[in-house]
Amino acid sequence: MAISLTLLEFLEWEGVDYELLHHEPAFDSLHTAEAAHVPGDQLAKCVVLEDENGYLMAVIPATHELELEALNRQLGRNLQFASEEEIADLFEDCELGAIPPLPEAYGYETVVDDALTDCEDIYLEAGDHTELVHISGRDFQHLTEAAPHGYFSHHL
Repeated sequence: MAISLTLLEFLEWEGVDYELLHHEPAFDSLHTAEAAHVPGDQLAKCVVLEDENGYLMAVIPATHELELEALNRQLGRNLQFASEEEIADLFEDCELGAIPPLPEAYGYETVVDDALTDCEDIYLEAGDHTELVHISGRDFQHLTEAAPHGYFSHHL
C-alpha cells in the first residue's frame, strides 16, 4: 500500500520534506519503532476518540499511554475510544492500526501531547504496516501548531 494518498497530498501541499522508511511488518507502534530502528519516543501515534461533539485524534509518542481522564479534564469533554469500525471508516486509505498522526490531513480535530515537542525528528505511520514517514521535528511542530497541546500521556 505504501504512503496513504491523503497523507502524501497533505505533505506535498504543506511543502514538507519527508523520507519514506520501509520496515518489516509490525502491528503496534512499539514493534513498528523496533522494526524500523527508530526511537519509540520519536514515533508519533494517533489515538482516535469521540464524544457528542465528534471525533478527536490524540497524538502521543509510541512509548506512551494516553491518560484519557487527564485529557478530558484539560478539554472539558467526555471522550471515549472510537471503535475499530469507526476508525476504518474515518481513514479509508489506511490499514487499521497504521493511522498517520496528522489528522489535519483528513480534516479531523487534533490534540498533541507535549512529549513530542522537543523531538529533532518525528516518525509517522504512513498508512500501512511496512512504511514510516520521517519528517523534521520542526516540520511536525509547524503542521500541528494550530492544534491544542498539553500533557495527557505517560511513559509505559
